[in-house]
Amino acid sequence: MKHTVSHSLGKEMARKVARSAFESYQARFAEYKPTTTWTGDDDASISFTIKGMALTGKVAVSDSSIDMDLTVPFLLKPFQGTAVKVIDDEIKKWIEKAKRGEIA
Repeated sequence: MKHTVSHSLGKEMARKVARSAFESYQARFAEYKPTTTWTGDDDASISFTIKGMALTGKVAVSDSSIDMDLTVPFLLKPFQGTAVKVIDDEIKKWIEKAKRGEIA
């Protein structure tokens, strides 16, 4: 499942936002065992566990968007929308912080 969060921050600040958002997500939702492995400056592999099964995916940061592509096992499809909404909300929260100058 693909999901895009648009922004007007530029790539460098979007990269900081994505990293901050995922670090915050990892702390707040530790029970889902979220992991983020950055494979370069702009790309990461992500995963988290729900009901003993893993959702995995990729994140790519660009000049105007943060793109996610999640692979969701069939049995977890009912949780897909919830997972994307939580991640989307977290990223948007950090985008707003960046716009207010709270991220250096």
